[in-house]
Amino acid sequence: MARHLITSALPYINGIKHLGNMVGSMLPADVYARYLRQRGHDVLYICATDEHGTPAELAAQTAGLPVAEFCAQQHDAQKAIYDGFGLRFDYFGRTSSAQNIEITQHFARRLEENGFIEERTTRQVYSLADGRFLPDRYIVGTCPYCGYEAARGDQCENCTRVLDPTDLLEARSAVSGSTDLEVRETKHLFLLQSKLEGEVAAFVEAHGKEWPTLSSSIARKWLTEGLHDRAITRDLEWGVPVPADVWPDLAAEGKVFYVWFDAPIGYIGATKEWSDAAGEGEERDWRSWWFEADESVRYTEFMAKDNVPFHTVMFPATELGTREPWKKVDYVKAFNWLTYYGGKFSTSQQRGIFTDAALELLPADYWRYFLMAGAPESDDASFSWELFSSVVNKDLADTLGNFVNRVLSFSRKRFGDAVPAGHQAGEAEERLGEEIARLLAEYEEHVEALQFRKAAFALRALWSAGNAYLEEKAPWLEIKTDQDAAALTLRTAMNLIHLYAVVSEPFIPFTSRALRAVFDAPEAAGASWVTGEEARALGAVRAGTAFTVPSVLFAKITDEDLESFRERFGGQVEQEGQQGQQG
Repeated sequence: MARHLITSALPYINGIKHLGNMVGSMLPADVYARYLRQRGHDVLYICATDEHGTPAELAAQTAGLPVAEFCAQQHDAQKAIYDGFGLRFDYFGRTSSAQNIEITQHFARRLEENGFIEERTTRQVYSLADGRFLPDRYIVGTCPYCGYEAARGDQCENCTRVLDPTDLLEARSAVSGSTDLEVRETKHLFLLQSKLEGEVAAFVEAHGKEWPTLSSSIARKWLTEGLHDRAITRDLEWGVPVPADVWPDLAAEGKVFYVWFDAPIGYIGATKEWSDAAGEGEERDWRSWWFEADESVRYTEFMAKDNVPFHTVMFPATELGTREPWKKVDYVKAFNWLTYYGGKFSTSQQRGIFTDAALELLPADYWRYFLMAGAPESDDASFSWELFSSVVNKDLADTLGNFVNRVLSFSRKRFGDAVPAGHQAGEAEERLGEEIARLLAEYEEHVEALQFRKAAFALRALWSAGNAYLEEKAPWLEIKTDQDAAALTLRTAMNLIHLYAVVSEPFIPFTSRALRAVFDAPEAAGASWVTGEEARALGAVRAGTAFTVPSVLFAKITDEDLESFRERFGGQVEQEGQQGQQG
């Protein structure tokens, strides 16, 4: 079995994330990790809060908290929501950890030793009112390209153009609002990506053939345009400090590394956190996953498309420049945007459904299934309450939930609280078994190919096959003339419920747990996966096994619910420029 290292884009620390963040990285990574664990693979799923950079300082300032305290609180708040969504990280760390600081500084030292970091004098905006240089998002103004009046110093949220703070028109301080700004000279460290361009291009050429078109095309576009040397330090109070043993003058000035330098290294830092958190008698070796990892380790990254350049070009350049054997990504699964009625989800403007509110409204499995069934893989996908209710009602409530309730309630009413025996399997059951085995193989193929919409379609087809079988056999009619025939139908249907419990777990883990608990059969409840042979036989749950009827698995969303959702969160919004999922 392969060893699978899985990471998802690090959620930024400044506030609760929206559904676009969830479907663009963490949720599909969790579905894949759960599936691989069920199939017996050694899996390490690592994530962390991305805690450095200007937005963290500004958000802490708005909250009236020291930035370290703000980040600690937000880390815990985000982790609680991800637990609520059933995300099973092996470790959820922090980029502000001692481990990440140590490894980031190590990377910088190695890059310096190998001639890939250079100290340069740059011109940067200085605020006389604030008495400090203003990096990135500490400056707001009018975008010179589209005229958007609230563009940030690093990127215009409206047209998505990457900016330099000195590009902005009518610039002002995001701290004080002062326009009393001037440009002064200051020194910063630059990563000489131009010297690594050939090596990065070779890496992308070797690995990108396997990547989805979205990932490979973005990486190749950046390479075609040429890699530019990039500043990797900022004038901030909060961040990974520049090591004083290498750059004493810059360290004395309080320079810290740019968030996009230390954030990808945060995957390694969080893995070291996981390793250091090992309990007594437990062996965890972070180096075996990242440093001189053997060929059995397959590294898969999940992210929205705005993060692709940093992970396919910048971070590989950083790793290559150390001249050390760091593990590089094998497969990059990128996603397009999830929009809200065709407009953008916005963290800063609180538009759309945010993950905390989603869990207040409905259980996690409603959201997990809906998001993955419509994952924005080939193109942008638009969220609407009408579509959400349609998918939930048809797929979850009618197709799966109603099947489970009909089978168990009818069997208990007519045969009691144990699985009935009845006849041996006949031609209809053999046909069903073949169909289930075929659909299961299709489902496995799609999950392993990271084609989540197709996987959800195959999962729904598995559920639908049970309903078709039930309608064909009609046990409510069979029982009038042949009780054993009805018992066979119900026993077969109950085995489908068990199969659904197992194979649906990656998508709807809470429902899966409830379905596993239906039968008092430890050998069946503990099954990690269902083989093709077992799918054909449909005999894991034997006659005489006690069962219970669970409460309603999925309540339908009513017209009244829809009206209240639209009233609270808004319905149709105007078309707007798209925004990255990390905001």
